[in-house]
Amino acid sequence: MMMREPPAAVVIPPQLPAPAPLLSRRGWTAFLAALVCVCAVAPLMHLAVPQGSMFHLSDYAVALIGKIMCYAICALAMDLIWGYTGILSLGHGLFFALGGYAMGMYLMRQIGRDGQYHADLPDFMVFLDWKALPWHWTFSGSFGATLLLVVAVPAIVAFVFGFFAFRSRIKGVYFSIITQALTYAAMLLFFRNETGFGGNNGFTDFKRILGISIQTREARTVLFVLTGVTLLAFFLLGRWLVTSKFGRVLQAIRDAESRVMFSGYNPVPFKLAIWTLSAVMCGVAGALYVPQVGIINPGEMSPANSIEIAIWAAVGGRATLLGPIVGAFVVNGAKSWLTVAAPEIWLYFLGALFIAVTLFLPDGIVGLAKKLLGRKRP
Repeated sequence: MMMREPPAAVVIPPQLPAPAPLLSRRGWTAFLAALVCVCAVAPLMHLAVPQGSMFHLSDYAVALIGKIMCYAICALAMDLIWGYTGILSLGHGLFFALGGYAMGMYLMRQIGRDGQYHADLPDFMVFLDWKALPWHWTFSGSFGATLLLVVAVPAIVAFVFGFFAFRSRIKGVYFSIITQALTYAAMLLFFRNETGFGGNNGFTDFKRILGISIQTREARTVLFVLTGVTLLAFFLLGRWLVTSKFGRVLQAIRDAESRVMFSGYNPVPFKLAIWTLSAVMCGVAGALYVPQVGIINPGEMSPANSIEIAIWAAVGGRATLLGPIVGAFVVNGAKSWLTVAAPEIWLYFLGALFIAVTLFLPDGIVGLAKKLLGRKRP
């Protein structure tokens, strides 16, 4: 009599959680509202509403909001590497300045013979008795090449630095100190006149972009819209990244990098990818910043500026994407007001704000808002 074999056990494969939506319905509503404000409402208030009206958006307000939106892009980049990956950089001001200098070189070439010395070379080169453009100015006359350099230069610098740092497993406070040293060394290099970047004065007195006067209200409005759209696009990109498998690995690296390695993942490519992307975001922000503010100099590379980027992310709320944008607007809005009303207390206010957030609001402004809304719900 033959024995029957027991039926094979049915193996049920594990069910992975469904991917989170890019934005909720309320989130898409808020996003579209912000897009309409940037692309339609603000330009109309600036160009169509009479200056005497309370609804008029002044030239100063357009320039200020445009500048803060550039800062918000940097804060968003900081959130991707610090909030979601656990890498605190104190040198992202370098990538911001590199993008700004790439755009500034193009804008200096656009001045042409309208400069003070009416020469083909930029005024500072004529003053230093230079006879020709240095080699690194070769492609500065092309707008297309400039856009490529705005992305490529920060990306290459970040990739090379990050490759050796992450491969050597440098992290924590040691990584933060090295990034701060990197941006400080670059600042000292750009201060030197012989490097061909304008020394401590940098680049200024811009007149045209793509042959169009940069001083007109219409040109400033277009730059404002481009900055706002870029900020919203980077927000969507960041949201897509952090809700994907790539983003879940980044958060696992932040929480327990050793366990990620034991699970078969190599953290280096993930850290290097998000590090390079954040540098590119800062470079794009710098390129948008320069034509709106009208100047770029080595001071943008100062370690203090890089520390402020981290403060914006902390004040708004890390690992939220929206928080750093809010933090950039809150801190820089307060800075613009206090530096006029009470300039002597601005730095004390900034230090006290950072200490207060660290002690009492570890999740930042957005985290506090979520807690308050959660308590109000039944």
